[in-house]
Amino acid sequence: MASTAAPSRDDFAAMLDDMFGGADSFEGRVVLGTVTGIENDLAVIDVGLKSEGRVPLREFAPAPGQKAELKVGDEVEVYVDRVENMHGEAMLSRDRARREAAWDKLEVEFAKTARVEGTIFGRVKGGFTVDLSGAVAFLPGSQVDIRPVRDVTPLMDIPQPFQILKMDRKRGNIVVSRRAVLEETRAEQRSGLIQSLAEGQIIEGVVKNITDYGAFVDLGGIDGLLHVTDLSYKRVQHPSEMINIGDTVRVQIIRINKDTQRISLGMKQLESDPWDGAGVKYPVGAKLSGRVTNITEYGAFVELEPGIEGLVHVSEMSWTKKNVHPGKIVSTSQEVDVVVLEVDAEKRRISLGLKQAQANPWEAFAAAHPIGSTVEGEVKNATEFGLFIGLDNDVDGMVHMSDIAWGVSGEDALNLHRKGETVQAVVLDIDSEKERISLGMKQLERGGPVSAGAGDRLGKNQVVTVTVLEVRDAGLEVQQGDDGATGFIKRTDLGRDRDEQRPERFQVGQKFDAMVTGFDRSKKPTFSIKAMQISEEKQAVAQYGSSDSGASLGDILGEALKARESKK
Repeated sequence: MASTAAPSRDDFAAMLDDMFGGADSFEGRVVLGTVTGIENDLAVIDVGLKSEGRVPLREFAPAPGQKAELKVGDEVEVYVDRVENMHGEAMLSRDRARREAAWDKLEVEFAKTARVEGTIFGRVKGGFTVDLSGAVAFLPGSQVDIRPVRDVTPLMDIPQPFQILKMDRKRGNIVVSRRAVLEETRAEQRSGLIQSLAEGQIIEGVVKNITDYGAFVDLGGIDGLLHVTDLSYKRVQHPSEMINIGDTVRVQIIRINKDTQRISLGMKQLESDPWDGAGVKYPVGAKLSGRVTNITEYGAFVELEPGIEGLVHVSEMSWTKKNVHPGKIVSTSQEVDVVVLEVDAEKRRISLGLKQAQANPWEAFAAAHPIGSTVEGEVKNATEFGLFIGLDNDVDGMVHMSDIAWGVSGEDALNLHRKGETVQAVVLDIDSEKERISLGMKQLERGGPVSAGAGDRLGKNQVVTVTVLEVRDAGLEVQQGDDGATGFIKRTDLGRDRDEQRPERFQVGQKFDAMVTGFDRSKKPTFSIKAMQISEEKQAVAQYGSSDSGASLGDILGEALKARESKK
């Protein structure tokens, strides 16, 4: 029987070439090799090529810093980087082999969107590096946790799950997320926890965050919102007034939305409702004290007790200050007295009055100034129908234009006075309900409705008998009747002719007729003999005919004077 010789190394290499298409096909592949020796810190490995390769022992260590447990005869997977280098040795790598194996496994897990285990081992710009069983991945800083983490040291060098977000084998890029795993785990926990909660349930939680509109409370894996309006029945401007981050609070579950997994919480629901029996505690007409908590354009809110506030409408704030912003009447935190006007316990509304807690100034004025009394005040405003006079207790009285002066038209009477002028008037009428005070100024004038003697009112263009009180160079100071209104006749109004316009031709006590031509700003009448003569001439011409009839002007005037004397 013929014997067969054992194949040599060259024969084995030839067999490999036949199997894999040549030694060059080994490059870039992970192959199985045998440890043939340990030299210092290197492991000699035979992968069936013409020459063996050497790999540092540290590459076989289970973890960085640990010693490799490797002995001759062990079979290991290595990566063939090059079949032969300049020294004729094969270039092998255990790390590269592990990395390639890891990539193969990671691609399968990525396709299944499964979690992978890794270890954070270093920091880089914008994030961290993660070892995924030999493959190095990038963990962005925003993907470390659900909330920003300032110190990642406690998370490093600890095996933990990650979610692969992106892979590119050609470029060697892997992006992972720890946050996605936490969110998914948390969602599972939330779903299970929500199923165990019920509306109306009372539970304890820890305040995790505070905002302007409320606080988020951790209920043991799921957060609930405690809105600022559900903290207390009393007005709360900001949640920090009542709670702080880290506080353990007792709350009631108000609403649960299982679709959105949102939970609404309340603290005030665990307290007694102050509105129960509010209609009995605050009857209409009751006078109470309270504190101003908020001011708006339409009024002010007054707290009667913690949890119960009433609104003082702007129209109920002051008897006298109309169309004024509430902030100019009261201020926040001010203690005020109010009167209950209306209570609606179902709608949780109380209407209050601020002015009703104070004396009605019109009633007070009526008590101090009865009808017929004389008052003094400043002209506040002039309108097209009269003057408004400022009186005691910030009330106004109105003088209708027909009650400003005798014998003057309404428009002329309004022009006799200016804003800011101090005047006197008589109280004619007071209506406290309608908040009206009627005044009269002409009723204080002499020669008014009860003029001495005749009882006639002085009117413009009226002819009256006057008595000379004083002779001056500028004219005459005269008085109507014996105790009527006093007035003045200017020099130019003493007659039509220049010879008649001499004051010295009159004597004190002399009586004569004159016409009322108007009133000055002090409402004293002005008289004129000249105006009376011109008026009589016109009447005579109209009565006895014009000069075209053959009668002279002297004849006409003579007839008029005779007719006048006969009347007297």
